[in-house]
Amino acid sequence: MAWESERIDQNVYSQGEVDQWVYSTCNICSIGCGCYTAVKDGKIVGIKGNAKHSINRGRLGPKGENQWHANNAPDRLLTPLIRNEEGKLKPASWEEAMELIVGKAKQSLKEKGSNSVAIYSTGQGFLEDYYTIAKIGRAGLQTHLLDANTRLCTATTEFCLLQSFGADGTPASFDDVDVTDTLMLFGHNVAETGTVLFERIMERKKKTGKPYIIVVDPRKTMTAKEADLHLQLYPGTNVALLNGVINEVLLNGRIDSDFIGKHTIGAEEMMKSVGEWTLEKTAEVTGIPEETLKLAAMKLGNTDSLVTTTLQGTFQSADATTACVAINNLHLIRGLIGKPGSGPLHMAGQPSSSANRTAGGVGTYPAHRNPMNPEHIKEMAELWNVDMMTLPVGPEKGIEEQIEMIENGEIGFFWNIGTNPLVSLPNRQRAKKALEKTFVVVQDPFLTETTMVADVVLPAALWGEKEGTMENADRTINLLRKAVDPPKGVKSDFDILMDFARRMDFTDKEGQPLIAYKTPEECFEEFKLVSKGRPCDMTGITYQRLEEHNGLRWPVKDGESLGTPRLYSDFLFHTDVSYSQSYTKDQFTGRNLTKKEYASKNAKGRAIFHPTRYLPPSEQPNEDYPMWLTTGRLVWHWHTRTKTGRSPYLQMAAQHGYVEINSDDAKRLSIVQGELVRLSSPRGWIEVPARIGDAVQKGLVFVPFHFGSWEKKEAANELTVDYVDPLSKQPTFKQSACKIEKIRREHQVATGETLEFIAEQYGMSVEDLTAANGLTNPYSIQMGDTLEVPLSVLNVPMQPYMPYRQKI
Repeated sequence: MAWESERIDQNVYSQGEVDQWVYSTCNICSIGCGCYTAVKDGKIVGIKGNAKHSINRGRLGPKGENQWHANNAPDRLLTPLIRNEEGKLKPASWEEAMELIVGKAKQSLKEKGSNSVAIYSTGQGFLEDYYTIAKIGRAGLQTHLLDANTRLCTATTEFCLLQSFGADGTPASFDDVDVTDTLMLFGHNVAETGTVLFERIMERKKKTGKPYIIVVDPRKTMTAKEADLHLQLYPGTNVALLNGVINEVLLNGRIDSDFIGKHTIGAEEMMKSVGEWTLEKTAEVTGIPEETLKLAAMKLGNTDSLVTTTLQGTFQSADATTACVAINNLHLIRGLIGKPGSGPLHMAGQPSSSANRTAGGVGTYPAHRNPMNPEHIKEMAELWNVDMMTLPVGPEKGIEEQIEMIENGEIGFFWNIGTNPLVSLPNRQRAKKALEKTFVVVQDPFLTETTMVADVVLPAALWGEKEGTMENADRTINLLRKAVDPPKGVKSDFDILMDFARRMDFTDKEGQPLIAYKTPEECFEEFKLVSKGRPCDMTGITYQRLEEHNGLRWPVKDGESLGTPRLYSDFLFHTDVSYSQSYTKDQFTGRNLTKKEYASKNAKGRAIFHPTRYLPPSEQPNEDYPMWLTTGRLVWHWHTRTKTGRSPYLQMAAQHGYVEINSDDAKRLSIVQGELVRLSSPRGWIEVPARIGDAVQKGLVFVPFHFGSWEKKEAANELTVDYVDPLSKQPTFKQSACKIEKIRREHQVATGETLEFIAEQYGMSVEDLTAANGLTNPYSIQMGDTLEVPLSVLNVPMQPYMPYRQKI
């Protein structure tokens, strides 16, 4: 069924008609919705959906509809800031700021070497920014310390694809979601993280009864409530669940032996690794009843088509890459890949984190080149006209490894572009102490929690104020046209990077400027040459074609191609030793394999099965911290609220953090709805109101991660553990140990005081005061009794997002 819509979402504030509607793409989540930017009197005044864009057909999510408010926020930074000798950030000219940055970068390179300069960027930038970072970083600074917020969000997508298929690029697309018989949403709360895709799924479900939806999540999310089958597993048991299901499918499902024999390697070892996972053992470890597991295995083992999506519930959990590889294994044993309605769809979280990986702004070289392969390094040296020996090689360094390097004095210059790590990093107090030890540049439209440690702050342009392309979660390249100039004194990320390269005097072998392009479009044209012949070949893409066709899904190898709906339809995988993006890693330890070890696999274009061993989370609840903590997103906010917190509507809908507690746990602890409680872990504590219900299991609490003000103690990442997945180096935000403590004042009952009188005195209901004290008879209190009174009771239930809205 084709994705249909009779709705064009629009949010505009303008006196009279707007002057212009400018072609663009939403800059919030990874779905990649087409839209138009409303311009009036030289200002952005709104947004509307693009009815002709195949991704969204005119629809927008609540965050996307409200993103433009940030452009007009009164606290936009309009000038660079430099920290003075008194420790205060003071306004400075661009000349002063850039000269200081260049001087500090050169000093670090001279004193500590090339791998002493790190660039940590965003998943919300443009492909042209990321490619420029890659070129400046590797060919100019000669550093391999390029990473981004995608490390926290969806790094596991890349590494599971490298392990199984030889290169990045998710095999299935949203087109496959439209026709699949079965959809498994594994740790993917699509109703809140990708609302338009959720509507697309549910619209088809409502009309046709398909797909059969399986949701894997320890919480009863909005997505789980729409599922045909909800697998509500214990925290950190993703691999155990998958091993049990795969073993049952092997025993009783429709295995595609012909596909396995012709197009894969390693099946025997994989099958051996899951052999011990009986349904009985799987049920014991995961907490899912055997009959439910049997039903899941029957559905997955006999469906004619299957799409499996993953997001942070998988990527930020224990054994993240192993779980995603197990999902790849499931598709391979069924032969359900490269066919309509089938394939793993490992999602991205941010609007352009996929482009960062594709363009080389993070671990690997541009266009999916292997940093361990000398031939790939030689190709890049020739394309960039630089000496091959000057280009850094070897394994990537994730942000958590970089934090350790800073602690050890190895990094002297840290450039943070468009992200807010002192809210988003786990164990953020440790990260703060580390960043205080080095020279930090923060490039952002606003003051953030991270600018607290910045030595220089550069004001950057926002969505609608710059031009470029983004890559969404299903490989679609979308165009964003510039609608207005940025405020006076503000520059785009691209222009700032270009200025830095010029001031650093980076040159090629002929002494010519290393970066010859001048505009984002010229940059894209250069990247096209770099991509030719690689998995992400974009030779046939132009800005004009992107606007004409409302995005194109790579590879697009010539000017006639309209893109590629799914990868591996020819069953040829990117695993040849000379072509692959990685020599892969040991699936258990994360050790990088050598070229010789990888070559010995003899994959030669076949997909690779890997054994999937289950390891429980490194940190477990204990006597001191008896509960599980998990974190995640809300439908109303994006990341650290730098943009969405400046939308009056979104801020009104979700103003503060909270902790979600199971009703039975709340009753056991005598905690009432809205009561302020203290949540502690071995790393820190926060104080937030309680939200009580059945959304979380007993023994588990949930805290949204968007809130991170230094003034309010509500940042989830005060608590989270900073262990990382051994392969993707992605932190395991989803499993930390914690405890809940009540924060109460005491009230001694005076003569004649009733419970009703006391409750009114403190602005509470009698029911809440009764529950807070565990009273069975509210009329049994006597003079001299001491009651516990919560410090505050806040109205924490938020209005639900209604996805089936009327046409605006």
